[in-house]
Amino acid sequence: MSKEPEVGYKKFSIKRMFVYLFLSVAAIASLFPFYYMFVMATRLNREINAVPPPFTPGAHLVENFKKVNDNINFFGAMGNSFIVSATITIGVLFFCSLAGFAFSKLEFKGKSFLFGFILLTMMVPTQLGLIPQYYVITTLGWLNDLKAVIIPGLVNAFGVFWMTQYIRDGVPYETVEAAKIDGCSNFRIYWNIVVPMILPAFATLGIIVFMQVWNDFLWPVVVLREPAVHTIQVALRSLNDARQLDYGMIMSGTFWATVPLIVVFLSFNRLFIESLTDGAVKS
Repeated sequence: MSKEPEVGYKKFSIKRMFVYLFLSVAAIASLFPFYYMFVMATRLNREINAVPPPFTPGAHLVENFKKVNDNINFFGAMGNSFIVSATITIGVLFFCSLAGFAFSKLEFKGKSFLFGFILLTMMVPTQLGLIPQYYVITTLGWLNDLKAVIIPGLVNAFGVFWMTQYIRDGVPYETVEAAKIDGCSNFRIYWNIVVPMILPAFATLGIIVFMQVWNDFLWPVVVLREPAVHTIQVALRSLNDARQLDYGMIMSGTFWATVPLIVVFLSFNRLFIESLTDGAVKS
């Protein structure tokens, strides 16, 4: 069944042409750094430093990746990063959505004050919390343990705020009230009714948190000192310690460390866009 064009629709218009041109330029500008990182990952140092610089892939991708594996435990670091990122993402999705459900659909004493206090913590720079957090971690004896990165990241203020807003707008209050009249407990309402209705919000927050944790460098480099527990970002830093920088090797490690992020984004891309367009329509 063919779809009829909208009234006033024109196949060609100057305005649409400029929009497509702008989007094409923006897409190329966004993708070019990643493409050039791949080009450098396939080249040797003397080729990268040549004038003019190369803009096409070379033939040394495997050779550069072997150098990475000779200098760091690349797959071990990738495994540590995956454990940390996946665990924190699952924790944030569960705890923040539970908190969001409570703040948006339940009534309890001090709700407004507590929600305001959580929002206030978003304005505190991360660096200010390093020393108190480090003191707590050393007191618990968690240095050089992945728990030192995982446990503090299981809940964050942005996740609570995001889930509260989405559940408040996306889950009808009448549905929650009907479930209460039928005798459902608060947790059953959350698990059986709210969770299936907020999957796009889960996808969006999950992608944001996974990328943030995967790329985090400051806190892991403070508490993870032994190479066996390094995450990939901390391990890649070791490639810069050589007297002569091998840009091909460094870019090779960086390129392969980026691949899991692309896979995660493409896997949940549809839900991510659905969540953002839902918000735009409601606005």
